[in-house]
Amino acid sequence: MISLGYLYTKALKKLRGTAISGSSIHESSKVESGSAVIDSTFGRHSFCGYDCTIVACDVGAFCSIASGVVIGGARHPIEYASTSPVFLSHKDSVKKKYSRHVYSWLPRTRVGNDVWIGERALIKAGVAIGDGAVVGMGSVVTKDVPPYTIVAGNPARTIRARFSPEVSEAMLRLQWWNLPDDELTAIAPMFTDPESLLKGKGLL
Repeated sequence: MISLGYLYTKALKKLRGTAISGSSIHESSKVESGSAVIDSTFGRHSFCGYDCTIVACDVGAFCSIASGVVIGGARHPIEYASTSPVFLSHKDSVKKKYSRHVYSWLPRTRVGNDVWIGERALIKAGVAIGDGAVVGMGSVVTKDVPPYTIVAGNPARTIRARFSPEVSEAMLRLQWWNLPDDELTAIAPMFTDPESLLKGKGLL
């Protein structure tokens, strides 16, 4: 039986709302409360959990992003005499300005289709995560992740491939995430057996 305390806490969590700015979120996708999504896009049927920060990122379709994930973000000028924003032109948390050097570094990050990112993973700005990849919880991703690869750790390293090279290549040719809803409904019963799915489509 669910307690009143649980329901109350859940309601408070939901009531915080989201901060979405300059972004395009597909109507079938979901951004949970406490999350900030800035200058980003979400494809269809993707979601991010609670308390995520996603900046300048293109998220594909059918992606699952757990709570507490951080993707993208700005960089401080480590090549300057100081990394402090008191020497930079843009508005920041600090008020004092000794100079106003123009500095901007905000590359786009790409999360492919059908990507699963575990809780509290950190994804460096400018990284590309391939279709079908999995990022383990707590991982720190500083380099591109190939399609259908499972990575984890700090820094994130390859744990294993999800499928054989032949199956992975066939899945990339199938691109099921681009199929219309009626076709997905028809082939969904075969999703527990990727090889049968691919053979049925003449790709294996």
